Formats: sequence, C-alpha cells, structure tokens
Amino acid sequence: MKPTPSPSFSEPLLDLSARALSQAIQKREVSCVEVMQATLAQIERYNPEVNALVGLRPANALLQEARARDQSLSQTSQRHQPRGWLYGLPQAPKDLSPVAGLPYTQGSPVLARQVAPRDNLMTARLRAAGAIFIGKTNTPEFGLGSHTYNPVHGTTRNAWDSRWSAGGSSGGAAVALALNLLSVADGSDMMGSLRNPAGWNHVYGLRPSLGRVPKGPDPDLFFQQLGTEGPMARNPQDLAWMLATQAGFDARAPLSLSGSGLEAGFMGRLDTNLKGRRIAWLGNLNGYLAMDPGVLPLCEAALGHFQTLGLEVEALVPDFNYERLWTTWLHLRGFTVAGQLQALYANPKTRQQLKPEAQWEAEQGQGLSASDVYTASVWRTSWYQRLLACFDQFDYLVLPSAQTFPFAAELTWPTEVGGRAMDTYHRWMEVTLYASLAGLPTLGLPAGFSEAGQPMGLQVIGRPRDELSLLQLAQAWHQAAPFMARRPPRLAAAGGSTPASHASSGGSARVHK
Repeated sequence: MKPTPSPSFSEPLLDLSARALSQAIQKREVSCVEVMQATLAQIERYNPEVNALVGLRPANALLQEARARDQSLSQTSQRHQPRGWLYGLPQAPKDLSPVAGLPYTQGSPVLARQVAPRDNLMTARLRAAGAIFIGKTNTPEFGLGSHTYNPVHGTTRNAWDSRWSAGGSSGGAAVALALNLLSVADGSDMMGSLRNPAGWNHVYGLRPSLGRVPKGPDPDLFFQQLGTEGPMARNPQDLAWMLATQAGFDARAPLSLSGSGLEAGFMGRLDTNLKGRRIAWLGNLNGYLAMDPGVLPLCEAALGHFQTLGLEVEALVPDFNYERLWTTWLHLRGFTVAGQLQALYANPKTRQQLKPEAQWEAEQGQGLSASDVYTASVWRTSWYQRLLACFDQFDYLVLPSAQTFPFAAELTWPTEVGGRAMDTYHRWMEVTLYASLAGLPTLGLPAGFSEAGQPMGLQVIGRPRDELSLLQLAQAWHQAAPFMARRPPRLAAAGGSTPASHASSGGSARVHK
C-alpha cells in the first residue's frame, strides 16, 4: 500500500517529529489515514529486513481505526474538544508491556500464543493520549540480554546495518524510530535497555527516576525496583513529551512519585543556558571496565560538544569496590528474575523452553539466602550515597552507553571484550548497572560513529528526580552535535532530504532545515 501524504507537505511525512505530526493532525493539515498509510508503506519497505515490529494488526483494521479518528476529529472540531497529543499517531509498545487484545509473548515460546487481556498503566496512558496501537516492538526473551532476538519473532537487526545487533532489550523500538516506522516510542530498562539500543541506533532514550513512571499491575509492586519503563525518540522534545505522558502518580503503583509529567515541566520549552555546569567523565573507571578498541576515544571526542556548550568536563573515578558492586547486581537481578520466572522454571516442560540465560538467572536467584539479598541492598545503598556525594561537585556523571560497538547479529552475546573474557551473558553491559542500581534518571545520547560506521552512545546520569535537567542537556546536544544530521544509509538511499533525527521538534508542520 502506497502512502498518499497531503500536498501541503513538501518533505516526507514521516520525517516530521512526533510533535509536529501531532499538531498537523490536530489542525487537520494532514489526516490520520494519511499518517497511517505512510506508516504502513514504511513498515512494508523496511521491516522485513530489520524485524523491529512484530504482531502487526491487519492494515484494513488500522486504516478503519484511523478513518474513525478523522471522522471524530471533524465532528468535534467546532467545539474545540481537546485531544491527547498522540491522537492518531501509530504506536507499537514493547512486547514486555501488555496492550489489551494484542500479542504479549515477551519473546518466549512458552507465551507464544498469549494475548493481553488488558493494558498496563503505561500503555493505558498512551491509549488515553490517542495512540493507535499497530502492533508491538520486538524484545529479547523476557527482556534478558542487550541483544534483541528470540525464538518466537526472530532477530531485530540494526537500523544502520542489518549485519549488526540492534542492542536491547528495547531494540525493536530503537530501530523502528531510526527508520521512521514510529515517530516516538516506549521501552523499558533494567540493565541499559533504553540506553544501549538508543546509542547503537543513533536515537535518544531516557531511563527515568525510580517511580517516575508507575509500574504495574504486576504480582510484585514493592521489591521489583531495578527496571522501569521510559521513552525513546529521535529528538529531545518528543522524548520529553513521551515521558510526560508516561509519568505521574497512580495509587495502584505504591512506589510511584507524586505529581504528573505536566507538573514536572516536561512539556515546556527545553532551551536553557548550560554554561558553567560540570560534567564528571567516568570513562572505563580507570581500567576496571573492559572496552573494545575505539569506544573510549570516540566517546571522549564527543565530550568536546559539551565544552562547546559551555560545560566543564573533568575526569572522575568514584572510590568504590566495583567487583563487589557487580556481585550486588548479580544478587539483586537474580532475586528479581528468579521470582518472576519461578513458575515456569519449576515446571520441567516449560523450563526446557526457557533460553539458557533465563535458566541461569533462575538458578542463581534460587541459590541466594535472605542474608545475600539484604547485603546486596546495603551495598546498593552505599553506592547511591557515593553518587550523591559526587553531585556535590558535578551536575552530571557520564559514561559510554556500551563497552563494545554493535556486534554481529548472529552472535548470542560477546564472549570477549577488549581482550577480556566475559564470564556471564551480560558482563559486557556492566557499564549500565551503575545508574540502574542508584535509581537515578539517566539519558542515552548519540555519541557518533566508529570508522566502520557503527553508532555509539553516551549515558548521562542526573541528580535524583531531575529528568528536566537531562532533557535540557539533550536539547542543547541535539543542536550542537554535528553527527545528529546523519541518518541510516537505507533512508538516505531512499531519497529523503531531511535527517530523521533532525525532524522538527514542534511548532510547525514542516521540517526545519
């Protein structure tokens, strides 16, 4: 099916930012049907190769839903009835988040036929904001591992080169954004799942503060404090608006933060003067973290753009026992994952269908004592306090978003990084656990490209509950970093003239050049 965009648009319709596309729909400069037609054509063109979107609904049903949105908009336009900003925009939540009536496989063959009976809190908010759910974005089995593959839907491939991994576990979302299959997306993050795929596909991801995006409904709403849902986008303003939609207190989520995304200022202007703010560059923690050749030099070169913006950059390695912190992570993650998978692991028939890494996590968790878990929580608390002390001198803490460039998509996980053997399936992503354990808001920024054209990212850890400052930093970065004008080769080859990552962040239906 070919898209039929409005003749008032001189630029490709899907190059528009989510905000600009939303405003165009609200002003009736473009119809929901036109947006859906363009989206379906884009999916037909690119998704078979990259496998970012799964469980897609029939095109006829989606066009019918878009047509109904247009009719409703026309009937109520005279009364100026307010609409959610996602009204008519195609969305595909990550397959770890349930959406009523859509597949909810979580990448597991055990759940291959499962359909969600209801939305969770986050997807319900996307629905209330007007989104049209077209399917799901692909994820590793149960989100385990930062490489998006599973036996149900297959492997998601990098937007920049299909030979490479897309990262994970929000790999499908990141690739869909980079190739304009979605204008904005959701994801989730326990061990870098919003940050690594963002860096590897040249988009933005933001892991919110603990409790910023309410979790549930889930069987456990108190102990699970490592993972969180959050936004991904091609530009900071869309990232901020998506976070505003996801965020806000809900009594059904007892750990959720008070207030709403609107009250937090996420939907306001992000432009601000950053001059004089201080960045601590943690790098590879003075050699503790294994890094593949080229990762550190690329990231350190990218730091220069912070200095261009008037920020001060200084090297820092917080004094801490990092090997003990790794053990802390293993215990808390094993405790959580083993609890979530205990029923499937206990049944021999379903256990054998779990991937080896899931079985390993369950076994590790079941071998823990109460003392092990408590001690890990104490060490986690000490780490949080150590980072708080760093913020006495610095405004942001920065590390690479991964320890290696995108690897071959056929690999299960890299067994060696920087000449060092990786002793677990996720040791190569150790760099991401520091923000996760602290529960601090963390921004995933594109950092540029290797000589081979492989994307890389930075992760910027902010002060407690200060997502707004991170979003402001992202806005300045978006305007200052010259590599933000680059786009995946397959999009450039298609003849589009405007970089997807530079699409207008609002205020106009046209793309700003």
